[in-house]
Amino acid sequence: MPEGLKLDTPRVDDGAAIWRIARDSQVLDLNSSYSYLLWCRDFAATSVVARDGNGEPVGFITGYVRPQDPRTLLIWQVAVDHGQRGRGLAGAMLDGLFARVSRELGTDRMETTITPDNAPSNKLFTSFAERHGAEVKRDVLFDGEVFPGDEHEPEVLYQIGPIRTPVMA
Repeated sequence: MPEGLKLDTPRVDDGAAIWRIARDSQVLDLNSSYSYLLWCRDFAATSVVARDGNGEPVGFITGYVRPQDPRTLLIWQVAVDHGQRGRGLAGAMLDGLFARVSRELGTDRMETTITPDNAPSNKLFTSFAERHGAEVKRDVLFDGEVFPGDEHEPEVLYQIGPIRTPVMA
């Protein structure tokens, strides 16, 4: 964990900061501010925020346990504030979140989707799998044509697991 930062469970009052971090990332699909408030209320147990020394969110991961597969944590979004990038925070948040959810809910697998042009996310999740000795299977989940509006890259499903040795947070 980068010095001066700590991992925490998100609270409803973090929703606005999480929305801002997502917006400022300029790479995430920005959801409504309302959705981030709901995420902090309804999916706090499967999400994480990184806080600075003043307790302000500087990074987050939103996730949920798949209803049809309660052993799988699906990661929805990962974002780090511009001023905290390059310090290993995304990896530390991913390790800490998976360790907590694994311990509390018994997950031993992780899924996420990544567009082919998103090299940082590919590296983040591939590195996570390597640290945990887990396999990564990749398949297109949603072709670009199923998305409405402008062109959209396909979303590639990364299935990681089984994850046998979570890092304890």
